[in-house]
Amino acid sequence: MNTNYIQYLENLLLVLKREGASDLHLSHGRKPIMRVEGDLITMENYDVLSKDDTFNILKELVDEQKISNILHREEIDFSYSYKGEMRLRASAYLQDEGINLAFRVIQEVRELEDLNLPPILETFAQKEQGLFLIVGPVGQGKSTTMAAIISKINQSRKERIITIENPVEYLFHDNLSIIEQREVGADTLSFETGLKSLFRQDVNVIMVGEMRNPETISTVVTAAETGHLVFSTLHTNNAAQTVDRIIDSFPAAQQNQVRTQLAGSLIGIFSQRLLKSQRGGMVPVYELMINTPGIANLIREGRTHEINTLIETGFEHGMIDMNRSLIELVQTGHITIDDARRHSLNPKLLDSMI
Repeated sequence: MNTNYIQYLENLLLVLKREGASDLHLSHGRKPIMRVEGDLITMENYDVLSKDDTFNILKELVDEQKISNILHREEIDFSYSYKGEMRLRASAYLQDEGINLAFRVIQEVRELEDLNLPPILETFAQKEQGLFLIVGPVGQGKSTTMAAIISKINQSRKERIITIENPVEYLFHDNLSIIEQREVGADTLSFETGLKSLFRQDVNVIMVGEMRNPETISTVVTAAETGHLVFSTLHTNNAAQTVDRIIDSFPAAQQNQVRTQLAGSLIGIFSQRLLKSQRGGMVPVYELMINTPGIANLIREGRTHEINTLIETGFEHGMIDMNRSLIELVQTGHITIDDARRHSLNPKLLDSMI
């Protein structure tokens, strides 16, 4: 391979930009692979990568400390900017004693209306306090949605906003609000360290890239209880599973207290997926749970298995059922009925609604 590894990577990024790709995967023993509209495509014009190739590419992108971390069997996350034209979130990890790299293209911050998301999400940008979670599997647009909500706050309210991310993804610029972005590992030691310091920093709105452990979850919930508006993400499939995941992350002796805290501080959970549209591009399908008194009672009493029923019947409160969202995509010609069944978490109920 050409030993100018930065030039090699930049050539790949130009292809990504031209093809509208969302991801790039560099693995030793394979040719580069990109993801376009959900499909993985091998970049056949490039040679198979060696272990030296992927290691040398990484060395051009991160400092010696991160190189040391990955050689000691730690996965590392970082961001990379290409000539101010393209920004990427990246992850490096070991596999078979070699380094693999995964890059996600980060677009400019987009508006909620441009993302085909429900207008009711704007109401959460107007809340004074509470916890709003955006959940779903990896690569389904959670960060994009969260950035759009933060952008809405920035455009409409005079607030002090602090984000804690690993790595920093979307770059915000002050509008009506003041925004500061802190990166774990560079600006603060950890999510929980950065969060705890916020209580002394006169902040109104907090964005946490991801709630990864009980310490972070506990601090996030406390921040929402003490007058802050907090946004974060989790890798869960729906609202009920999200509540269970949060509560189950704590020891049994603490779970009743956490249920009470969550019932009081949570304002909503938005679950989303991105599906390939028959009309081209990707379209979101989603579920929205709003923490009504009925939902809060279920959380407090440990009856999370009943949450789905309240979402299905909670249209008048603004709730959105995933099956109804799938049916709308069928009716508008974006997906087939078979697609809807495949992505539904309750296909039998979906069939009864068609």
